[in-house]
Amino acid sequence: MLDQINRPQDLKKLNVEELEALAGEIRDFLIEKLSVTGGHLAPNLGVVELTLALHYHYSSPRDKFIFDVGHQSYVHKILTGRKDQFDTLRKYKGLCGFIKRSESEHDVWEAGHSSTSLSAAMGFAAARDLQGGSNKVVAVIGDGAMTGGMAFEALNHIGHDKKDLVVILNDNEMSIAPNVGAMHNYLGKIRSGRHYRKAKEEVEHLLKRIPAIGGKLAKTVEKLKDTLKYMIVSGVLFEELGFQYMGPVDGHNLPQLLETLRQADKLEGPVMIHVITRKGKGYSPAEADSHKWHGISPYKIESGQVMKSSGPPMYTDIFGSTLIELAEKDPRIVAVTPAMPGGSGLLKFADRFPDRMIDVGIAEQHAATFCAGLAIEGMKPVYAVYSTFMQRAYDQIVHDIARQNLNVVIAIDRAGFVGPDGETHQGVYDMAFLRSIPNLTIMMPKDEQELRSMLLTAVDYNEGPIAVRYPRINGRGVELRPMELIPIGTWEVLREGRDAVVLAVGPMVEVAEQAAELLSAQGHSIRVVNARFIKPLDEAMLLEIASENLPVITLEEGARLGGFGSSILEFFADRDIFGIPVKNMAVPDYFVEHGSIKEQRTEVGLTADNVAAQLAAFIPKKRQHA
Repeated sequence: MLDQINRPQDLKKLNVEELEALAGEIRDFLIEKLSVTGGHLAPNLGVVELTLALHYHYSSPRDKFIFDVGHQSYVHKILTGRKDQFDTLRKYKGLCGFIKRSESEHDVWEAGHSSTSLSAAMGFAAARDLQGGSNKVVAVIGDGAMTGGMAFEALNHIGHDKKDLVVILNDNEMSIAPNVGAMHNYLGKIRSGRHYRKAKEEVEHLLKRIPAIGGKLAKTVEKLKDTLKYMIVSGVLFEELGFQYMGPVDGHNLPQLLETLRQADKLEGPVMIHVITRKGKGYSPAEADSHKWHGISPYKIESGQVMKSSGPPMYTDIFGSTLIELAEKDPRIVAVTPAMPGGSGLLKFADRFPDRMIDVGIAEQHAATFCAGLAIEGMKPVYAVYSTFMQRAYDQIVHDIARQNLNVVIAIDRAGFVGPDGETHQGVYDMAFLRSIPNLTIMMPKDEQELRSMLLTAVDYNEGPIAVRYPRINGRGVELRPMELIPIGTWEVLREGRDAVVLAVGPMVEVAEQAAELLSAQGHSIRVVNARFIKPLDEAMLLEIASENLPVITLEEGARLGGFGSSILEFFADRDIFGIPVKNMAVPDYFVEHGSIKEQRTEVGLTADNVAAQLAAFIPKKRQHA
């Protein structure tokens, strides 16, 4: 049956029983395709019936579907003519793992971060009304994303303006990690309140029979209505915010879903439909461990065995194990994460120090300011966050942490290219937006051993906030030794050279060493410097390089505009040091799409071969023949 579905209109030829059969085929299709490509399996298995119901009931692209984050949009892609491209999912120049407007007219909103859909939906609805349109606007948001502050801001605005739109709250009790917080607990109460809707209808019917009379009795009746509502109606929070609440609805029951959508169409103003789904539904390994199968590498379908490549440990794992070592000796250390305990390598830390591992939910801004409060009271908070998600807490880092010069350690995971997750998740901007902040020290290791020493240095540092950034790759396989303090603002020369200097940051140090080795065979002598401190710079070393009048290439897996290389140009310009050739090699001024990290580096020229070619062209002729 799936072979006959090439556009949403094809669904409307089917009856409900055929739709249910199609749901099974879609699950089989996803399990087969993702076993080869990897991807977000569990979230998509959980929304098969929900996505079918939306496309069956509404008419995309006239009606607008706005998916929060968008990693649960694979079924939507299948139904909108892209099933034949699934062999390319998350591959270089292939199908994106998130919503992508350039892929299809049915993709109307892009997001890789959570909690944006409600604000976008309000914008779509307002534009529709201003233009005199009549289309439907439907936002699909998960219960995890509902904990984000931006979602609450949007709920407040939507409820106030009373725009006609539908919010589908996809409640699977889990985002990437188990949800935490009051909203999670509140939704749990709603799920367990099976008879509340019938009770609500009976109460409203009873109150309608009371004559409408003025004075004190009318006020008493209104208070009685509110009291009864709070006692019986589980969705009261959303109703008090101005929504008409419907649910909970079984998200895998197509007839119930379709009937609920039909009922929602009869209502005016914003409607909240609370849908209960099961993450990973239809594939037992994913049902048993939806955390592991949220985003998965290629796997064997029969056994669920994940096919992982061997090699040195990931930088993330080194961070987690090292933080445990440090916390064993320092009771002030507290790990704080915004809903990423697994992705940030903190699960073992949580087992060892359950009271000192705090997951605040999808709330990056709150996490940053929470750390500021901890620091003021003498704790040593370690804010473990992905580079791409830290962008959301920029104001809090500036205003609450750096301005007060607080001793907060910011552990920035996924710094640099991230591979298949692509442009919404690339960690290439933090150097540029952090280095302009006063009081903030920024460093990045060349290998896993240096990461360990940087974490010790960061925890030991008491002069203000300090950031340690590290990539989403395996380490270099170096021997792990006891940690050593690193003097702040010092670089190290890894290879001497007289023809040119490469100032390299993080993983680019290895690339620089490879390029220098290539040029060595051609008779060139290249100095390679591990520029491990992005801020402050090693001014003494830079002045030495200037005195030698050596050409300089800066090498970083970060944004070229305003990045580490820019700081070198500023350093020389501020000191009226002119005549030294400086070339910045970094990520160009565009969003780099998904693919492997190797492919992404190749696209922007951050490879040993290209660095060697640039160096060879950059070395003055007199040096080449000296």
